[in-house]
Amino acid sequence: MNPVTIDFSSYPESVAKALDFINAGQILAKQPLILIKPNLVNASPHPVTTPPDFCEAVVKYVRLCSKAEIVIAEGCGDVSFETDEVFELLGYKDLSRRQGVSLVDLNKLPLKKIKNRKCSVFREIYLPEIAFTHYIISLPVLKAHSLSVITGTLKNMIGFAPPEHYSGRFGIWKKAALHANIHQSITDLNSYRSPDLSLMDATIGLAEHHLGGRCCYPPEKKIIAGFNPVEVDRRAATLLGFNWKEIPHLAGKLR
Repeated sequence: MNPVTIDFSSYPESVAKALDFINAGQILAKQPLILIKPNLVNASPHPVTTPPDFCEAVVKYVRLCSKAEIVIAEGCGDVSFETDEVFELLGYKDLSRRQGVSLVDLNKLPLKKIKNRKCSVFREIYLPEIAFTHYIISLPVLKAHSLSVITGTLKNMIGFAPPEHYSGRFGIWKKAALHANIHQSITDLNSYRSPDLSLMDATIGLAEHHLGGRCCYPPEKKIIAGFNPVEVDRRAATLLGFNWKEIPHLAGKLR
């Protein structure tokens, strides 16, 4: 099924409408363990990062149709803050208390080493074990990116990369190694593990840069939802005015 783009009214209403449209409830009902992955790259508020109200609407929807154990998980890339501090500063600890949902720091979990000789950059990779035990719902925000053109649900998976293995080779931030040859790095990473379900907050949108700069004007006021992360990001690229066929990790030509 192709992704759906819903006009935004409120997070509870628009999240439910988008997920109902793609019949997500039937699939979520079968999941025992669900990991919700916002984009909390640093401590900046929305639209740089995923707002807690959006995440909370997803938690509530999941609980209406599933008995799954839910966790909210992120591994921030900021050099100045740890993930736990980012959770606090952006309101996720309040969300955790309200909803009784555990917060998980992906930067500090047991790891699994996997190999795939077909990958060009990461023929072996370390990822948290939790990435393979849980159904992953990715909650990115609509943003252009200075290196990868857009940052969407595929790039959101970089939060799973452990800093002890992927820092310091292309900058000082915690996931720097995955930003070298970034399009192929995104493709390789998602060949090991990609989101099972994606909802993108496209209510505002950053038009030029992923850490700030000009917002989309007028605001996009959309929610994008789908099971195919490539198609979700292609839809996002179009909203930002890009041709996804010219974005290597979305054009499907990388190996």
